[in-house]
Amino acid sequence: MYKTGTLARSNCAPGEIQRGSTAAYKHFLQAFTNCLNRAWAAEFKQARMPFSKPRLRIITTKRNTACGRWLTGASGVYCSSDRTMYMLITKTELRNPSPVGIGRLMAHEYAHHVQQVAGIMPWYGQVHWRASKAGKLAYSRRLELQAECLSAVFMKSVKDTLPVDEAYYQQIIDWFGEKGASIWPQNDHGSSRNQARWMQRGWDYGAAAACNTWNVSAKYVS
Repeated sequence: MYKTGTLARSNCAPGEIQRGSTAAYKHFLQAFTNCLNRAWAAEFKQARMPFSKPRLRIITTKRNTACGRWLTGASGVYCSSDRTMYMLITKTELRNPSPVGIGRLMAHEYAHHVQQVAGIMPWYGQVHWRASKAGKLAYSRRLELQAECLSAVFMKSVKDTLPVDEAYYQQIIDWFGEKGASIWPQNDHGSSRNQARWMQRGWDYGAAAACNTWNVSAKYVS
């Protein structure tokens, strides 16, 4: 997958999200998932690797998944046990929905499915289980930062049709650079600085090769 080059530009026009409309929000999530399916299926085909789509489950209240309790701070969860993306529609998002912000989150959770199908997630499960507490956090950061980078790779590929305003997306990256770590109760997603670093790499290079968090020194995934 790291040898396939830039993720091909693709058409993704899931439409606007009408403020306060749960139905419009659901339609957007479903349409955006179809965009992700097409883009990553083509990427895996180019890499000559088998691919399967994840399931999408849209919820309005936090709940346990097949992988356990809902993660504190999460607005979306990918569970590898049932290969399902659980997307939470919050009242806050309904009041002021941001298609680009929601798309970034969906692309992140979908990236975990990419890791699952590529064999990264199964390997991660084995080494994470055997590691010390500090080691578990270190492995988790590499996994999450890679997903953030892959999310940005996808967002770059659909910037012309979603559309994604580059100045606005830079604001999102800057926000993560300042406050990204504050979302999580423990350092399992990386420092704010490193979250922004990997988001920026994914956006700048637009290729999975830019997202190999597994062969960099610890300071880049702290």
